[in-house]
Amino acid sequence: MEKKVTEVVAALIWDGDRFLICRRPAHKARGLLWEFVGGKVEPGESKEDALIRECREELAVTISVDKVFMEVDHVYPDLNVHLTLFNAAIIEGTPQMLEHNDIQWIKVDEIPQYEFCSADKEILRRLQLKAW
Repeated sequence: MEKKVTEVVAALIWDGDRFLICRRPAHKARGLLWEFVGGKVEPGESKEDALIRECREELAVTISVDKVFMEVDHVYPDLNVHLTLFNAAIIEGTPQMLEHNDIQWIKVDEIPQYEFCSADKEILRRLQLKAW
């Protein structure tokens, strides 16, 4: 039986030449792996609205959502995700660790130093190729 696809949104937030990554809490699925901030889209919510809500809940920041950077379909053992990564910018607030174990601003050449969720690997490759 095929698992339902979970719509997930995430934000690629830049500060100069660095972008924001978040480390998942130890007790969650894919605990302690790094990811882009974001989460599941709730029923009746637009992807953009979901991303704004998630950033508020997880980082206590207000963001503006720009164009889609890329979309990825990924199958985990426990769920199938369709991930939409948006370019985004913080318009209010400083990121706080409300949800995550850690948050970091990293440069593209620092990507190999971090262990990311597998759904993000394709996105990271594209960032490393600077194919945008």
